[in-house]
Amino acid sequence: MLIKRYYQNLDEYITPGKVLIIYGPRRVGKTTLLKSFLEETKVSYKLDSGDNIITQQILGSNDFRRIFEYAAGYDLLALDEAQQIPNIGVGLKILVDQKPNLKIIATGSSSFDLAQKTGEPLTGRKRTLTLFPMSQEELLSVHTLFELKQHVEDFLIFGSYPEIITQSTSQEKIRALQELVSSSLLKDIFTLENIRLSRAVLDLVKLLAFQIGSEVSHHELATQLGINVKTVERYLDLLEKTFVIFRLGAFSRNLRNEIRNKQKYYFYDTGIRNAFVNQFNPLSLRDDVGKLWENFIIAERMKYRSYHEIYGNTYFWRTYEQQEIDLIEEREARLSAYEMKWKPSSAKPPKSFFNTYPKSEYTIVHADNYMDFIL
Repeated sequence: MLIKRYYQNLDEYITPGKVLIIYGPRRVGKTTLLKSFLEETKVSYKLDSGDNIITQQILGSNDFRRIFEYAAGYDLLALDEAQQIPNIGVGLKILVDQKPNLKIIATGSSSFDLAQKTGEPLTGRKRTLTLFPMSQEELLSVHTLFELKQHVEDFLIFGSYPEIITQSTSQEKIRALQELVSSSLLKDIFTLENIRLSRAVLDLVKLLAFQIGSEVSHHELATQLGINVKTVERYLDLLEKTFVIFRLGAFSRNLRNEIRNKQKYYFYDTGIRNAFVNQFNPLSLRDDVGKLWENFIIAERMKYRSYHEIYGNTYFWRTYEQQEIDLIEEREARLSAYEMKWKPSSAKPPKSFFNTYPKSEYTIVHADNYMDFIL
């Protein structure tokens, strides 16, 4: 099953004098996308991996002569898993500044500053794309809208990582998800940051998995885990940088009783979330369908906005009286409010929000109309 990725033709995104960086979680298809592009390109290229020790030594050396020799004779340099190379940002800066006609593509499953720890040497010298688990839009290359809706329960339970959606049975999907979580997904955190308390990180992820849709207190997490708040905040930052979770902050402008200093965390993929807590029951046997639906829709909307370069701020909104809205999008000085409901609903928006922000739009996203929101 050949599923066309949104960034299928990388030539459209390569800019002279800039490194094209493709970020994204591990195992979402960055290497496959890169190799597929190289198979079609007409220019001479060098494909290498950051896992290669010799490549690490050369590109991490800051030695102009060695770096120039490494790239000599090629029109395109493609580096997979570039975050494994120490000081990779500096090495790529040398090539961009001294060899402006050389095209460079680098993939990474974490932000480069995890690996290089030297600030941002590529500022102004890079273009960044983020590849996510398969979006519903990408899956339209192999499914009709009707078929996607028919399989929505599978997406909620097993997610949409490429290797998961190609499995034939539920048991195969579960096995592949458990392997992905246990052997790959947190690898960058443990290897790049030398974190030894891996159990604390895993326990933190599980706590977040059970708190989807709820505000998270760093102090409460620290108390539950028996570690200090700064360590919790560091782990949360690393989990975001390695594309396991993403965060929504609280929206607050005018009301005294609006929550301001809390955040919600969501998983990039609901299958990964379920694998961390080992819950793969059918929706009819679950009590967290609302949470899964909220996570699924917000993640799919995030993919859509990223791929189509729809810029703006995203938040959740809640008051101390428990009035709430799941998602607020702020674009061009306009507010759009969205409430996620698994079943169609005619629920009315919170009066206090629309009394305070009267020009806002309000939409309930449910199982009958969600495709209009994420495609």
